[in-house]
Amino acid sequence: MTLFGYDQGVFGGVVVTDDYLVVHNLKGPEHSDILGTITAIYDVGCFFGAIAAFSLGERLGRRNSVLLGTTVMSIGAILQICSYSRGQMIAGRIIAGLGNGMNTATAPVWQAETSQAHWRGKLIVIELILNIAGFSLSNWVTYGFSFVNGPVSWRLPLAFQFIFIFVLFATVPWLPESPRWLIAHGHIDEADQIIADLEAKDVMDPFVITESKEIQKAAEYEREHGVSWIDLIKGKSAPGTCTIRRLLLGGGAQAMQQLAGINVTSYYLPTVLIQSVKLDEKLARLLAACNSRWGRRKMMIYAATGQAVSYALITALLRYSEKEGYPHQKEVASASITFFFTYYIFFGIGFQGVPWLYPTEINSLAMRTKGAAVGTACNWIFNFMGIKTLGWKFYIIWTVFNTSFIPIVYLFYPETAGRTLEDIDRFFRENNNILVFTDKTATQSTRPQAYVEYQQGEIRRNSSVISADPRAMEKMRQRVADANKDIDAEEKETGGYLRKEIS
Repeated sequence: MTLFGYDQGVFGGVVVTDDYLVVHNLKGPEHSDILGTITAIYDVGCFFGAIAAFSLGERLGRRNSVLLGTTVMSIGAILQICSYSRGQMIAGRIIAGLGNGMNTATAPVWQAETSQAHWRGKLIVIELILNIAGFSLSNWVTYGFSFVNGPVSWRLPLAFQFIFIFVLFATVPWLPESPRWLIAHGHIDEADQIIADLEAKDVMDPFVITESKEIQKAAEYEREHGVSWIDLIKGKSAPGTCTIRRLLLGGGAQAMQQLAGINVTSYYLPTVLIQSVKLDEKLARLLAACNSRWGRRKMMIYAATGQAVSYALITALLRYSEKEGYPHQKEVASASITFFFTYYIFFGIGFQGVPWLYPTEINSLAMRTKGAAVGTACNWIFNFMGIKTLGWKFYIIWTVFNTSFIPIVYLFYPETAGRTLEDIDRFFRENNNILVFTDKTATQSTRPQAYVEYQQGEIRRNSSVISADPRAMEKMRQRVADANKDIDAEEKETGGYLRKEIS
């Protein structure tokens, strides 16, 4: 996520670098269209990278998909760093986008599938703190190198992302595969061990067995009721799965993130501050570097409200800054900067994190990779929007979009916080009403008590089964025997106390 944030932000500082513009023959207002295209073509690459995750991600697994995406991203980064022509830079942007699209469609799924229900939200916040750190770092790096002349002013900021790429290559191979992917592909014993490790419990613990059986049950249900992509395109889905509805909710959350206007205030903030607010280049870079974004149903509603108000005020202030004869043009243009920053605060509260988490939670096991890929693809295709010379009228678009998100989330989006992924599957099997705002099970922010009681009953039942199952008891006896063998070598040093402690 740090690599994603850095790569997302760094080009906003590169495109206003004098040497970059000269080398690629982009200097002057007549080249603004091609300059915007080179910047935004990255999102087209990300879109097709996310589409590639449809099939590749499910075949390779979560871990190998991230390694492949990072490798492709590295190739794209090298092409950009060494670029001396528009064609090479465009190729580098597209290839880097392909890799990042694969990563951004896979990493949130991997995170969700290896997280306890009460930790998923917290962990996504940690992910996004790292994403924000990468984004902020890119702005500070490009700001610092703006004081340097020549190619180093933009080539080194682009090369800096290899620090995060090397960290990924060094750590990802050692991380556990998703137990849900393993179970879906028949590797149940390996999945059970990973569940036990992640929960810090024994593999024969009733909780671990219950978790494994719930995932196996969900996987089996999906195999029996699965539908092809052709059927989905035709609008068909298996009864009880709500597949199309869940795909639309996940994809809609990602689309809303981009239609909220974040494209303007991340990629193009220096350009916006220079062209719309009329700041000089150095001050625009400094303000872009200073911005920081703090950070499910209520949060999106509150965030959309704050974002809409911020953009409405930006629209009004910039309108007067462009009004001929208005005596305080500079003052109202400068005042608009405040509301770019309040926008960041509200975006960080809701739309920074939830749209990346929601598709991984809302989709079923069989559709999770595809659903996250559809969501990510929606994010990137809606991100492919250039800034047109509409002046203050441009910001009316984002005011209208953000206002429309409030009723959409309130009416259609069920809560996912505090639920296990299997709880969410159960909800869609039992609730087929598209409008959720009157259903307490769908809207309460804590886990519904019915789901808690069901899980506790399954744990008690599996505990009884283990006690009555001779094979399970034999496995437990074997594990105790193995543990005794492991401590034999320590007997002399501990004087028998270690064995007493373990007993």
